Amino acid sequence: MKIKNINEPAKFFEVLKDCKGKVELVTSEGDRLNLKSTLCQYIMLTQMFSEAKIDELELLVSEPEDLNLLLNYLVRG
Repeated sequence: MKIKNINEPAKFFEVLKDCKGKVELVTSEGDRLNLKSTLCQYIMLTQMFSEAKIDELELLVSEPEDLNLLLNYLVRG
């Protein structure tokens, strides 16, 4: 799933806490970061707000119900 414009990262990370399975960010180099890890969340934030702005993020979600949680956040956000 590709997403854009996470305006409220704190709320996004709260939704991630409710996810049951893996939620991974795929970097432009092809690395996968586990977004349930606080360290990986920090890396994501630094990438999002660095001078080299990221227009789009690719997330991999292992559980269908987690996809629904994230989609609900994105639609309401």
